[in-house]
Amino acid sequence: MAETDWPMPRLDDGLDALRSEIARCRICRDDPAKGVADRLPHEPRPVVILSRKARILIAGQAPGLRVHESGLPFNDASGDRLRQWLDVDRETFYDPERFAIVPMGFCFPGYDDKGSDLPPRRECAPSWRERVMAEMPQVELILAIGQYAQAFHLGERRRKTMTETVQDWRSYLHANSGPGIFPLPHPSWRNTGWLKKNPWFTQDLLPVLRQHVEMRI
Repeated sequence: MAETDWPMPRLDDGLDALRSEIARCRICRDDPAKGVADRLPHEPRPVVILSRKARILIAGQAPGLRVHESGLPFNDASGDRLRQWLDVDRETFYDPERFAIVPMGFCFPGYDDKGSDLPPRRECAPSWRERVMAEMPQVELILAIGQYAQAFHLGERRRKTMTETVQDWRSYLHANSGPGIFPLPHPSWRNTGWLKKNPWFTQDLLPVLRQHVEMRI
């Protein structure tokens, strides 16, 4: 089976109505936060995997172009690196009984003038995040990928920089209440230099991350 032919996973878990609402969402196109000039320039295609069984939530940034085209989250080189970090194969990664995948922005936001992905649309999280989280109370571990997910899920506990936040992963993992949180850098190839400058990520964080993932899948 080709990567782009991988079926969108579904569960008979009572979340179909919410999935349908999200799939129909056009806020960023029809009612953008900053006015008409800030409208999403293409047809929205929300990409999420909701689950009432998965104990791990992957909280990413926003779909890239390839994900937008395929409708499958992390169906790109970043996803390959993330699966390597977690030490799971594609079948396990896309099993909704093991992983829920809910980015901060559900749709591909487009590119900036330099050809980089724009930030997640600002309409999305205020409209959907609290409701989605409330529908998945079984989540025990949140992988907060990138600064936008970390800002939402860590709030004032987040450090000044993404590097400092990821370095402090132990304090977020062993929180007194709620799910443990693993702050992670984005697995984009653009962060290859960051990984080389911060060998502790591979040496210290990843082995513990893999242990906690294995315990919950």
